Amino acid sequence: MKLSQFKFKLPENLIAQYPSENRDECRLMVVDTRTGEISHHIFKEIINFFDEGDVFVFNDTRVFPARLYGNKEKTGARIEVFLLRELNEPNKLWDVLVEPARKIRIGNKLYFGEDDSMVAEVIDNTTSRGRTLRFLYDGPHDEFKEALYSLGQMPLPEYITRQADDFDIERYQCIYAVNEGAVMAPAAGLHFSRELLKRFEIKGIQQGFITLHSGRGNFKEIDVEDLTKHRMDSEEMYVREPVVEMVNSAKDAGHHICAVGTSTMRALASAVCMNGHLMTTEGWTNKFIFPPYEFTVCDAMVSNFHLPYSTMLMMVAAFGGYDIVMKAYNTAVKEGYQFGAYGDAMLILK
Repeated sequence: MKLSQFKFKLPENLIAQYPSENRDECRLMVVDTRTGEISHHIFKEIINFFDEGDVFVFNDTRVFPARLYGNKEKTGARIEVFLLRELNEPNKLWDVLVEPARKIRIGNKLYFGEDDSMVAEVIDNTTSRGRTLRFLYDGPHDEFKEALYSLGQMPLPEYITRQADDFDIERYQCIYAVNEGAVMAPAAGLHFSRELLKRFEIKGIQQGFITLHSGRGNFKEIDVEDLTKHRMDSEEMYVREPVVEMVNSAKDAGHHICAVGTSTMRALASAVCMNGHLMTTEGWTNKFIFPPYEFTVCDAMVSNFHLPYSTMLMMVAAFGGYDIVMKAYNTAVKEGYQFGAYGDAMLILK
């Protein structure tokens, strides 16, 4: 497959800037790859397509407020700092992106907060935009993290052009998110409400959880036409024993397995055995999935509508089939579906 095959015309007004009023009341397009039928629903109607014993697998990663704004010492220049991950807890070292990068050099100090209460020193250059910061803070680590996060904003994708506000602290987070480490929400999971999951429980639809800390690499621009030459950034993942046993038992019993989102699908595909079953896995994955690809664990997938050229679109096309997925995306544009993290959803059945 070539990069150019994932181009389609997306009007800007179809990129959602806000989520639906209620989590489970966005629009849902259902694509049945067995018949080629495309139908239109409300998201909470997804329960009607599954039965007792089926399994939904969710990504329980938790997004932290990763976007900070500080000022450079002496000049006072405004600098955006995007926290990626903590490198060393005792020394308070963080891997970050800075913008504008050209103004930041090793040895510079950055000040955060209205009273400059948080100070960081640049100690290394990691990439053209990346830096390693040492935060200068005396006190317990929990207190430091609380102070640091109080200065940050939720890291909304750049195609959401407004500033993040207090509303996003709750809505740019899945209701079941527990394991902190993501700078990008697993967007397909944003549509699940407590009421909908309770209905799942009553119907006997099982809920399993993996953890994959979604990173900024998902938005990295692909600069090669030949997709085999693109390399994904690595992301930390955990596929633990409870979900492995749940999925393997349900699969053996002939039940449906549904992955909620591309991050969940990547984790499951990275933890599959030779016999098509899952195995417990902890570590990192840089698996890049694009057509053609054989999926052996899941026969259903929930996904948002992704932007042109995105790696998430490529994975969805790999799962549903390139032709039918691109047909569905063209239909979504014509029907005015909303795209992006706060947009509408698609259910693919195989």
